[in-house]
Amino acid sequence: MRGMRSWVTSVGVGLVRGVAVVAVALLVPVVWAAAVLLGIAWGPSNPWSWLAPAVLVGVGTLGLSRPVCRTVRFLVARWSSTVIASGYRRPGPVTQLSTGYWWNGFGYERTDRDAVLDQKMRLRWRDPANWRDLRFVAILPVTAGLVAAVPPAGVAAAVLGFGGSGILANGVGVLGVAVALGSAPYAWRSLEPVAVRFLRPSAAMTLADRVDELTAQRADTTIAQAAEIRRIERDLHDGAQARLVALGMSLATAEKLMERDPERAKALMREARAGAATSLTELRDLVQGINPPVLNERGLVDAVRAFALDSPLEVRVEADVELRLEPPVESALYFGVVELVTNAVKHAHASRARISLSRTGPDLVVVVEDDGRGGADPRSGGGLDGLRRRLAVFDGTLEITSPAGGPTRARMMVPCASW
Repeated sequence: MRGMRSWVTSVGVGLVRGVAVVAVALLVPVVWAAAVLLGIAWGPSNPWSWLAPAVLVGVGTLGLSRPVCRTVRFLVARWSSTVIASGYRRPGPVTQLSTGYWWNGFGYERTDRDAVLDQKMRLRWRDPANWRDLRFVAILPVTAGLVAAVPPAGVAAAVLGFGGSGILANGVGVLGVAVALGSAPYAWRSLEPVAVRFLRPSAAMTLADRVDELTAQRADTTIAQAAEIRRIERDLHDGAQARLVALGMSLATAEKLMERDPERAKALMREARAGAATSLTELRDLVQGINPPVLNERGLVDAVRAFALDSPLEVRVEADVELRLEPPVESALYFGVVELVTNAVKHAHASRARISLSRTGPDLVVVVEDDGRGGADPRSGGGLDGLRRRLAVFDGTLEITSPAGGPTRARMMVPCASW
């Protein structure tokens, strides 16, 4: 009985998915058919009868090619968990120069709006992925679209056959039912191999995207290192250095007062000792801000547990792995956890959080969840976007789910090998 229910479910799901594939595959052919009908309606006597159909075909195909390909990628990822990279060229930053003009990577414009529009237009026409999309929308109807149309065609034949009279009509109806039931669980599956074969980026496109990504990562790393050095210099100058200068002055004054005013000299020595202790504490905090000692000595899991003990939230740490990673990877994940929990306190006003560390195949997955009010926005240039870029240096990813009202769930994944 359970097997029968499973088969019926697979038939129903297959029919729905087959119809969806056919609908997506026929979007562009419908535009072509409409152009042909428009040309026929105008008649051959009109010398301009070819212009409107030609414009309709060109504009319709170009306008629908990218939405069709994006829909196919979404369906394949949803149905089979196969992610097909888009490979589209990404727009670079638009910057304003000292002359007042805006540079978009291709030319100068008077306003930022004109610079962005010009950049989008140039990228759209120069992107090699456009030719791949155009090729795919021409191939899709005669490959996956044709195969996926078999179950709906069987249903249509069954309806027409049983709606008629006679043995032949009933035979057509029975044959349509058999075809629909037999092919429905499998016909839609042709979409995945066709999409993987014809829709994925070429080797040249993948290599170009990788070069761009590595260039951006190098720039981010350089900027981050410079900012970190400036922060350390500022902390040393404003904190420990100032206290050490004051300590030296107090000791010099105490040395002069040692013979004529011993009590005052002792008081200055006590103040100097307190200042030395404060300077030592600040130096320890500064070193811990660079890299916590527990992270270097005991690894990521114990460092996260130590941080959870000092957090103002009620934090539960779950770890099914005890492993040591490369120090840069451990540091990136640790400070990623720190930033996510800090955001939960400052912005989400959470009261509880859960941190889990687990191994999934060759990947280390760190999940941070909180019960805050949600609404985390990984906008460009923000802290979460910076965290995503830091993880990307190690081919890692950051996925955030944060609906309004909460909860917030952040998933960090880094491919790595344990020591």
